[in-house]
Amino acid sequence: MNRAVSLRRLGLSGLSALFLSACAGYSSSALTPGVSTRPEVEARLGQPAMTWKNADGSQQLAFATGPGGTQTFMAFIGPDGKLTRLVGVLNEGFFGLIQAGMTQDQVLRLLGPSSVPSMPYRRTDTLTWSWLYCQSQNVQQYFDVNFDAGTGRVRSIGQHQWTHGYMPGTPPCVMQNIDLP
Repeated sequence: MNRAVSLRRLGLSGLSALFLSACAGYSSSALTPGVSTRPEVEARLGQPAMTWKNADGSQQLAFATGPGGTQTFMAFIGPDGKLTRLVGVLNEGFFGLIQAGMTQDQVLRLLGPSSVPSMPYRRTDTLTWSWLYCQSQNVQQYFDVNFDAGTGRVRSIGQHQWTHGYMPGTPPCVMQNIDLP
């Protein structure tokens, strides 16, 4: 075996370990609604990408695995500081909740931050946000939300295939839509 092949295999092994460790970082197995606290949720899932505070003292935390990840989890923390619910949101069920006329903040509260940078289309005065996710047929795909650039409201939604090809060592597309009631 030549040195270049050996180094390539070593690099791919390293990438595989990195991807798998990133997936392992989002384990929710030790989290229990009504018992687990926000610090315990963060110790298990890491720092939230976004946080919203509600008038009643409850909070919503978005844990995104992007840009290459296919999962976003929403943790709901009650006014008492305890986890009330943890749910995976990058799936067809949540995508079906996105409606024309919704604001960008409403979309963020449903799906969390997008997986890829926003794409402005000046010709149509549109701004597109996209989320990489595992489709029900175990295929990576993007879910797109197109906003009117002037009003910031949803114009349309769509989906398109992930066209970056398969890279050896990439973990399989596994839907992990946790829903702890």
